[in-house]
Amino acid sequence: MKEYFLLDPNTIFLNHGSFGAIPWPVLEAYQSWQTRLERQPVQFIVREMLAELKGARQTLGSYLNADADDVVYVPNATFGVNIIARSLRLNPDDEILTTDHEYGACENVWKFVRSKIGSKPVKQSIAIPLASPMDVAEQFWRGVTSRTKAIFISHISSPTAVRMPVDIICKQARQAGILTVIDGAHAPGQIPLDIKAIDPDFYIGNCHKWMLSPKGAGFLYTRRELQSLVEPLIVSWGWGEDSPFTSGSKYLDYLEYTGTYDPSAYLSVPAAIQFQEEHNWPEVQSGCQQILTEGIQKINDLTGLSSAYTPEAEPFVQMAAARLPHLKDIVKFQAELLGQYRIEVPCLEWNGQQFIRISVQGYNTREELDTLVDALGEFLPQHTA
Repeated sequence: MKEYFLLDPNTIFLNHGSFGAIPWPVLEAYQSWQTRLERQPVQFIVREMLAELKGARQTLGSYLNADADDVVYVPNATFGVNIIARSLRLNPDDEILTTDHEYGACENVWKFVRSKIGSKPVKQSIAIPLASPMDVAEQFWRGVTSRTKAIFISHISSPTAVRMPVDIICKQARQAGILTVIDGAHAPGQIPLDIKAIDPDFYIGNCHKWMLSPKGAGFLYTRRELQSLVEPLIVSWGWGEDSPFTSGSKYLDYLEYTGTYDPSAYLSVPAAIQFQEEHNWPEVQSGCQQILTEGIQKINDLTGLSSAYTPEAEPFVQMAAARLPHLKDIVKFQAELLGQYRIEVPCLEWNGQQFIRISVQGYNTREELDTLVDALGEFLPQHTA
């Protein structure tokens, strides 16, 4: 798949999970939308944009197995988390139960809400390697109290790349009357995603990562019965009884028309979905998973450290983390991998442990993973404390 991507051929790019990478057919579709917008901005924004967005939502809804009117495009997952966190009717004594695997920017959202309201984010520790999905759900549920108002949990964790049993947790939460907010930044396009099967109250995802869309495309799903709770972060022409932009759904009007912006990234999502369909993406993902599984095992053999994953846990597909021995300067270590081997890969600390998080996309090869293993073999002795 290398021929379809614009990545620097002199760099081994093993960090698709951070910002994604776009294939050139999708880039062409993106640029085509931008050109159409600029040829007649008034015609496009005032008279055509909402209809085009509806079509793009319908394509995305089919991809997610969700009703198109329950899904709205947002710039990214963090933006969507902000919408929901600001919309929930939280009281000072309320608790938001989360885990110690969450993405830092989204953790900041709940800390900000606490600074304004007093509601408390509570981290439930989930040890790795993860056990079976049911055992993980039970471990997480021990953090629930009578004050738990909402649950915020990643579908696939950013720092550790573990997959959480969100379907089990959402079912338990619904029975307990607790709201569920799922951070799906890394799920769409990496694993099969069925919103109706998961049945969350709110699900926020990115299209620009594993779905291969342009940067600036994410989505927010809200269960129909809860859409009246959702308030806009930006109040514009979509708000109010006399709005000239109306779809019949305040949920969509509040979030879809927020003033002048370029919707080209949103409108290119169908092209990204089509690209995957045309290139038999399940087969591409399977090949990526095989290469990644072999690479993680080679790193574990090199370091002698235990795996962060077990056969009982839900398997990783295109992103996984391997433990590293304690490094004296992990930032310098990552910089030298890039500087000397031209390998772009994140090295990070989580709960006192150090990891290297590897993403494998269709443009990666087994030889590139072997180069990483060779680099680790050279550099680790020089950098371990």
